Amino acid sequence: MNILIIGSGAREHALCLAASQSERVQLVFVAPGNGGTALMGGNVHNVCLNATALDDLLAFAVENVIDLTIVGSEQPLELGIVDLFRRAGKKIVGPTMDAARLESSKVFAKEFMHRHHIPTAGYHVFRDASAANAYVESTQTVFPQVIKASGLCAGKGVFIALDKEQAVNANNALFEERIFGDAANEVVIEDFLQGQEASIFALTDGIRYKLFLPAQDHKRIGNGDTGKNTGGMGAYAPAPLVTDEIRHKVEEKIIKPTLAGMAADGYPYTGFLYVGLMIDDQGEPFVVEYNARLGDPETQVVLPLMKSDFVAALQASVDGKLAEAPFEMHQKSATTVVIASGGYPDHYESGKAITIAGELFTMEDCLLFHAGTSYVDGRLTTAGGRVFSVTALGKTLKESIDKAYKAVEKVSFDRAYYRTDIGAKALNFQSMVVL
Repeated sequence: MNILIIGSGAREHALCLAASQSERVQLVFVAPGNGGTALMGGNVHNVCLNATALDDLLAFAVENVIDLTIVGSEQPLELGIVDLFRRAGKKIVGPTMDAARLESSKVFAKEFMHRHHIPTAGYHVFRDASAANAYVESTQTVFPQVIKASGLCAGKGVFIALDKEQAVNANNALFEERIFGDAANEVVIEDFLQGQEASIFALTDGIRYKLFLPAQDHKRIGNGDTGKNTGGMGAYAPAPLVTDEIRHKVEEKIIKPTLAGMAADGYPYTGFLYVGLMIDDQGEPFVVEYNARLGDPETQVVLPLMKSDFVAALQASVDGKLAEAPFEMHQKSATTVVIASGGYPDHYESGKAITIAGELFTMEDCLLFHAGTSYVDGRLTTAGGRVFSVTALGKTLKESIDKAYKAVEKVSFDRAYYRTDIGAKALNFQSMVVL
């Protein structure tokens, strides 16, 4: 098989590694890829095509006899790449443009959940600043409130307002200052959910589904979950918070009703389904958000823990035979730490020379996934806000955390930044359970 992967981040690097290890795969192409995928060599090749150049991507897939395309990033899904490829008879993993609205429109997702009785926070939808500000200034509004741009914002279009002043500032930034452009033509203001967050990923053929191991992301830029939201500063899996009982609740109350509801509404959902959860003190799960693809950085811990053939499962999903596909996981833990450019998620500089100590590549069960890197003329430099995702596997969660941070020390560039507490909340949770 020849595989095409669409995207340029650490998630796509992880997808390339998983695909290249399959016995079914001959060649792996990634468009546009990054410095890490350029350095993989062997059967992996970067393609100089933008992830949103849909017609060019289809032409490449036809010309190079691509047997299966995997969509890593969200923008091509919003633009309808799955619809385009299917019309051309090309197999592709992902939801249609209509189904991808579960991610590309938070208004669509909230109205869908309300209609199908899927647990989520209470919400209101606004289309201008005056109405949104009138709502948050009402004496009946209880803070905190969560304010979200409805459209795609690379994980950054969310504000947690602790009081009226913060809420008004957020509304004005979205509607008046247009900091996220047309993605904030509609804004959702939600009740604040208390609890702990977790991420569950499913692969589905529209009816049947398989679950990957649950993970937990770290969205905030600073230690202790402080500061601005980012695309994710680290993750670990499996998340001990998601017990077998909670997982069963998620399946029965969220995943099954989501797939059934999408089918009933005329938008059968296929591909990867990401469910961002808030789990309250009673162990009840609520949907914080849907994503129409695998998450980043969670992919960098979930895929390395997959024991069975990843591509075989994807092939079964597009053929409607997912129930027959093996879907086994390693009995290990994985942690990934994101190394970012100084200043991220705000202004940051690119083009910084990168140094990687050779011993990193000899460390057992350690993987270096490139995100924002460029490899040109034998020179590796930074080319994004999140630069690397350093993953380590271990027999225990603590072992994987310790190994990941030892590996992080082997990577350096000017103003490199990373959180030092990835996984700490899980260790604390485990300690409380033991006590």
